[in-house]
Amino acid sequence: MPSTVDAPACRPGCGACCTAPSISSAIPGMPNGKAAGVRCIQLDAANGCLIFGQPGRPAVCASLQPSREMCGADRAHAMRFLATLERLTS
Repeated sequence: MPSTVDAPACRPGCGACCTAPSISSAIPGMPNGKAAGVRCIQLDAANGCLIFGQPGRPAVCASLQPSREMCGADRAHAMRFLATLERLTS
């Protein structure tokens, strides 16, 4: 079984998980959630989450954890992976 110690940390400046997938629950500033491919309003200029760890952050955001498979070597890989996952689950 893989160790969580081996899981990567979020890549600074990425924001793929806050852009590629759709989010159906309300987000502060986006009461109807967001469509796939739309940048979350809660991303700052450096692609960091402005509501990380706050109660208003959607549960789906808190549950999505970085992994080598999802994040890959760069943001482009993460965007492709998450866009594919979005298509397969819609």
